[in-house]
Amino acid sequence: MKFNAIFAGAAAFALMSSAAMADIVVMDSYARSAGKSAKAGAAFMVIENTGSEGDRLVSAASDISKKVELHTHKDMGDGVMKMMHVEEGFEIPAGGKHMLMRGGDHVMFMGLNGPMEDGETVKVTLTFEKAGDIVVDIPVDLKRKGKHGGMDHSGHGAMKKKDN
Repeated sequence: MKFNAIFAGAAAFALMSSAAMADIVVMDSYARSAGKSAKAGAAFMVIENTGSEGDRLVSAASDISKKVELHTHKDMGDGVMKMMHVEEGFEIPAGGKHMLMRGGDHVMFMGLNGPMEDGETVKVTLTFEKAGDIVVDIPVDLKRKGKHGGMDHSGHGAMKKKDN
């Protein structure tokens, strides 16, 4: 009898977990670096939460680099933008989207283990508070233009806004 209760509880948890995972949809993803000798790269995407409860992207992992972090840019004044780790992650609102884009929030690969080659795929595990781990295969696209907010994401660290 006790075994049936444990089994039923485990089955219910599995259904809830897979339902939460189904609520998170990753779209329009791509990764890039500034070139073959770059020591850092980044991944960009749109994360949609089709569920009725908010969730939070809390971390990312990949074997493409020594370190993977969630990053954003902060305006330091005088047109200087500084890239920084976002330890608390990114909120994905219920029924909403969160864009990880150049010049904004993104997944940062630091200490690349080799060059990012155009057309290859990077396997990244995104970890959410509620949905858990979601593994995505992200295409490397070194040709894609994607300037947002007037900034070029070709470097790592502090950067100046470009005039539009």
